[in-house]
Amino acid sequence: MTCLDCNKELSYLDHKSAMDFLGIELCAKHKSRMEKLIKLKRTPKEAIQLYYGLKNAGVNPMLEWWDGKKSVDIAISRVKLNIEIDTEYHSITHEQAINDLEEAMHSFKNGFTTIRIPHVLIKYYLNETVNNILGIMDGLKANIKALS
Repeated sequence: MTCLDCNKELSYLDHKSAMDFLGIELCAKHKSRMEKLIKLKRTPKEAIQLYYGLKNAGVNPMLEWWDGKKSVDIAISRVKLNIEIDTEYHSITHEQAINDLEEAMHSFKNGFTTIRIPHVLIKYYLNETVNNILGIMDGLKANIKALS
């Protein structure tokens, strides 16, 4: 049992505390950082789980990246991909749908693609979600090369 961020050996209590709170193995220092992020930015726990899943897959994601207009849950700047985690997708209003579309347009105008992922997908299918994002990244890399 080691911290996903710093590879520090975890005590049983640190392991249990992080798993109970976030569902991932983090040392007390990195768990504390994630708790602050959740409190300050309302970062979904699933965004943190996906962030570490992508890091584990060799991706260099950024958590709570500022895109010039708002904070994005996860950004992968190398392929210009923004990932938003939907925690309330089942009760979307038309106002929220329009806001989501406008945010996607803003990102697209700046050369970024935005995808929205329901939180339950990460909660129950993290590995499959990571693999699909890797596939999206491959497609975006191919498009970037084609444009160059």
